Formats: sequence, C-alpha cells, structure tokens
Amino acid sequence: MINLRGIAAFLALLGAAAESHAAGVTIGVVAPQNGPLALLGAQIAAGAGFEIQQSGNTLVAINETCEDNSGAAVADALVNAKVQVAVGFLCSETLEGALPKLKDANIPAITVSVRSRILMEDALKNGWPLFRAAPADGAEAAKVIEVILKDWAADPIALIEDGTIHGRELTEAVRNALEQNGLKPVFTDTYRPGQEQQIALVRRLKRAGATRVFIGGDRNDVAVIARDAKAENIQLSILGGDAMRAADQPLPLDAGVRAVALPEYAILPEGTAAADALRAKGIEPEGYVLPSLAAALIAGQAGQAAAAAGKPLQEALLDATFQTPVGTIAFTGAHELSQNPYRLLEWRGNGFFPPAAPTQ
Repeated sequence: MINLRGIAAFLALLGAAAESHAAGVTIGVVAPQNGPLALLGAQIAAGAGFEIQQSGNTLVAINETCEDNSGAAVADALVNAKVQVAVGFLCSETLEGALPKLKDANIPAITVSVRSRILMEDALKNGWPLFRAAPADGAEAAKVIEVILKDWAADPIALIEDGTIHGRELTEAVRNALEQNGLKPVFTDTYRPGQEQQIALVRRLKRAGATRVFIGGDRNDVAVIARDAKAENIQLSILGGDAMRAADQPLPLDAGVRAVALPEYAILPEGTAAADALRAKGIEPEGYVLPSLAAALIAGQAGQAAAAAGKPLQEALLDATFQTPVGTIAFTGAHELSQNPYRLLEWRGNGFFPPAAPTQ
C-alpha cells in the first residue's frame, strides 16, 4: 500500500516532469497534502496522478486545507498554473471560494466528494463550472426507495432506525415514499444502538408479521439484529444503507444481508483492470483512489475532445459519455451524475457484491 511519503514523492516526480515539459491536458489535482485529511487526499492524489501519468497529460498538484475562505487561493494557484480542468476537491469550503474565480478563468471543477445540493444550486444559478462525480445528498435514500418499491412492495415491511440524524432522515424518507405509493409499514421503531443483543426487537418484528426490514443504522447493529433473528428462527430479509460499508467487527455480518451502498469498484468487472495496474505500482485501490482516477480520465478525455472540436471544455463534459473504472459516467444538464452510483449489494462473507440474478 502506498503511504503518504510515497504519495508526496510520486507527485513531486510528476510535478518536476510537468515543469520541464507540459504535455496533453493540464489537470489540477486539488487535495489535502497534510493534516487530518491527508490520508483521503493521498487517495485522491494517487488515483488522479496515476491516470494523468498513464495518459500523458500534465499534473498540477494543489494543496487543499479545507479551511474557511481558503478557496480563492486554490483558484489563484490553478489559474497561475494554467490548468485547463481541475479534479479532487474533498471539501465544500474549497469550492465555495474557488468557483467564482474558476468561472472567470473557464476552468471546470470536478469534485469526487462534495455532496451538498445547496452548493450545486448556487453553482447553477451563478454559472459556476462545478461538476459532481459523487452522489448528491438524497441519492442514497432514492436508491433505497427504488429497491424497496421494486422488490418488497407485496411484502410486510418494517422500518427501524437508530435515532441518529442520518438514520432517522434516511428512514423517514423511505417511509414517506412508501406512503406516497399506498404502502404502510407493519412496524416502525427507533431502537437503542450499540447493544450486545436485540432479541426483544426481533421478537416484536415477528409479532408484527414483518418479513422484510430496512434498518437505518450502523453495521454492527445490523449484525446483532441479523444474528438474533437467526437464533430465534425468525426469517427476516434485511436491508441497510451505506453505513454498512464498515469493518466487519466485532460481530461478523451474516451472509445474505443486503445494503444499498457505494460499491468497492476494485472487485467489480469495470474496475479490476485499473485496480490491478494500481497495485502493480504499490497503490491500493481503496477509498477515493478509483473515483479520482475516473475523474482524471474524464478530465483528460474532455480536454482532448474540446481541443479537437474547438469548443469550451465545459461543453465537452456535458456532451460525452465516459467509460471509467467506476462505470459509465455522463453528466446531466444540472452537472450531476446521470446515474445514481448507489447499488444494491449483498454480503458474502468477504465483501459486498451485486446479488445473483434470481433463478427462473
């Protein structure tokens, strides 16, 4: 696995090459290089830097502090380096200050992290060149709702959550959508999280007649509920959210539990080749590595297309569909991903994978 020192050396080599010979599309990579977010920044730098090097483009690495009022300086650095497009942007604080100046310089910004709907609304209203290569707020709930309406509509459904803001809001969004579609859960509850056992809860689910349960809670709570339902011989189909992407401890999750979550792209068909190439360079394709690689690939291809057609790079981003290691990506007119990146996944003991197609 590449470490932070390795990332710094890697970027230094690329930067030195860029200074001596700028080639292809000049792409800014904006990510934290130190401080508490340096590990995430290293993932962004590793993925984007690998793709930029492979494609023969030019990398300009810009440190992102994620502090309030830091964005203008980031934008100035990008403009002074004559970048054509920038990727990364872990924090909304950076974009809030950078986008007005990036608009004046015609430099699109592709974020792999920021989910704020308000920021995108402001960007569209002001003509700021922001593109989101990450899920927007509400995308997780939308996918959960889609899955439940498609697969569970004819079954007795329970909705339970752990009382946290995210768990409550996610479960409430699902409940509202069910009611709008004429469906009423047979059981709803807020459970106490972090308990060693949930036998009373699973018995109440049985008494209510629930056979399908959506849980707005963390992975360990879901594991406890699944274990106790199995011990009580209560047949429950369990679905969780993106919080299920966590360490499989202290209690292992039962195989067959499902989650609506962002996939581990490295184990999916579209991501394996890039993952293998990264590992050959000592880079583990975790976290933001493959999404950032995809963002840099999109930036490079859009830059080339814009130059060939003699049109603004922002138009090229909107006009094309890109085949990337995280799947097919296209942007809507609102600069959002055209397809929801959340997927229905199933735990198989060593990872979340797409469920097998039902047998006929």
